[in-house]
Amino acid sequence: MLRGAGEDYISGQVLCEKLGVSRQAIWKNITQLKEAGYQIESQPKKGYRLVESADKLVGADIESRLKADCLCRKVECLEQVDSTNTRAKQLAELGEPEGTLVVAEEQTAGKGRRGRGWASEPGIGIWMSLILRPRLKPQQAASVTLVAAMAVANGIRECCELETEIKWPNDVVIHGKKVCGILTETSSEPDYIHYAVPGIGINANTKSFPEELADRATSIYLETGRKTDRNALIADVMNAFSDYYRKYLETGDLSLLLEEYDRMLVNKDQEVLVLYGMAEEADPRKVQKGIARGITSTGALLVDTDEGTKEIVSGEVSVRGVYGYV
Repeated sequence: MLRGAGEDYISGQVLCEKLGVSRQAIWKNITQLKEAGYQIESQPKKGYRLVESADKLVGADIESRLKADCLCRKVECLEQVDSTNTRAKQLAELGEPEGTLVVAEEQTAGKGRRGRGWASEPGIGIWMSLILRPRLKPQQAASVTLVAAMAVANGIRECCELETEIKWPNDVVIHGKKVCGILTETSSEPDYIHYAVPGIGINANTKSFPEELADRATSIYLETGRKTDRNALIADVMNAFSDYYRKYLETGDLSLLLEEYDRMLVNKDQEVLVLYGMAEEADPRKVQKGIARGITSTGALLVDTDEGTKEIVSGEVSVRGVYGYV
């Protein structure tokens, strides 16, 4: 309510009437917001005015920005965690419902693709994992990663006004550099998914990268020159994810999202290298060159090669540009 009022004040009485609580309750919540880092002015006979939001992750702030029909309805916000994916899986095992989101200021053991670590400095990035319980076959779950990538790309465009693209299958890029990585983990039986947890890491307010990463990694701060409101960006990503996820569940595949995904694909109609194995360890004899043509409804990447068009399946290979990361 304070955010919606902009530069105007809202009286304590109006807050009491709209929320159905006492003046004491209003004062207590205002105090908690101030302690969390929100700058709020109080004026006699005028009420309260939000001057500046907190530069930290706050679950209630994220929840207040979600659309009424958003899949995400509950946010667990942590100062530090080993991995948001690990925490989300623990909650899923305990029966937490679909749409529960775990966010953290810092991860001490973040996870990347194929067991690689994911660095996550405290207080500047977005590290989050969402509990999903799709009523689909396990083989269909791989597409969750692609749905999440679309949501991140859309969320960054909406919140930060930056053009974004996707490097198949799990990276979001800005100007050819990685700004986000996604790892989806699942628990399933042969014909049933207990839960799926897409973990999303976004370089939000990172001001610099090590020399070995600077040529292929970027952050929203480096692209805009200003700090991003991480709570707002998380909410925009979740709102976008909710819309894409519904379309995905409607058909059980990506058929309703194909055209939009292909428009976002950074390597579309470009020459790529298909590396069978991790890029750093790939056997030179198993590197294939081709033209990326888009994805299939199952999320495979179509690549035209000398041997014909191949469907490249995530998890088996790495795909990169001929002259670098993209």
